[in-house]
Amino acid sequence: MNIRPLLLGLPLLLTGCSALSNFSWPSLWPFNGLGSNLEVSAKGVGDLNASTPMLQSAINAGLGGNYRLRGGMATRNGQVVAYYQALSGDKVKLVIIGQPKGRVQQVEIMDQNVVTVWGSKLGTPFSNMYSKAFGACKLATDEDAGKVACIAEQSKYVTYIFSGKWAGSQEIIPPDDTLKNWVISKIIWHANPQV
Repeated sequence: MNIRPLLLGLPLLLTGCSALSNFSWPSLWPFNGLGSNLEVSAKGVGDLNASTPMLQSAINAGLGGNYRLRGGMATRNGQVVAYYQALSGDKVKLVIIGQPKGRVQQVEIMDQNVVTVWGSKLGTPFSNMYSKAFGACKLATDEDAGKVACIAEQSKYVTYIFSGKWAGSQEIIPPDDTLKNWVISKIIWHANPQV
């Protein structure tokens, strides 16, 4: 068996393959499809954006088919909204919210594999992103009560929910010295800029 020519030709073969358009060696990894490679930006989450209809097929496509979807209806701020929970196993990783028969208005991210285009993700400390809460943060509400919501410095379409230990009142934002140790527990993308 003549292995030597094969070994000599292998680098050329690999070099040629790597030049293929849109080719990715990691795509050959058998477990590649199991994880999420979604990114959050000012425009949306993965391929979900403000023009995505609140239809299971459209949302599944926008998320790359990485999750199992479960839909329903709820009331928020006195309005009826449609939602889809994106699950991995039995855990809710994202919640997609919009008007019934309308378009996606908000995506809540609780998946630590989803990263923003600016590098932040669940678990990122407050001190890595902000020097102070004033001007960027306010008390979170509803199911996030007791936490702090901060608008991303790079985009008013993205909000970070920070959580951590605080023995003081839930009616005020903790001091910056306390907040610096809090971490992102949720990322929210909004179809409309936040103020």
